[in-house]
Amino acid sequence: MSLADELIKLEQLRERGGLTDDEFARAKARLLEPPPPTGPRCGGLNRLRRSLADRWIGGVCGGLAAATGMDAWFWRFLFALLFFVGGSGLLLYVLLWIFVPSE
Repeated sequence: MSLADELIKLEQLRERGGLTDDEFARAKARLLEPPPPTGPRCGGLNRLRRSLADRWIGGVCGGLAAATGMDAWFWRFLFALLFFVGGSGLLLYVLLWIFVPSE
């Protein structure tokens, strides 16, 4: 059902006396406000912490694994690959080690 159809049904309910003006205004505001962001992409950044349990050096890869739902070996492989390609993997790992808090 589209947003326009939902609004029309709310208006019809109000006209028939099924909703008070206050209930209509709250229901309309709930329909028109954007949905809150959900999913692992949004929540992952907020819960990013260095892992204390799954760590080899600083716990960065274990923390990234917990935040994104991917395995830690993938992150370790990615950082190693970036290290051998141009050294950026080491720089990125050290920066994350410094700026991401521990659990």
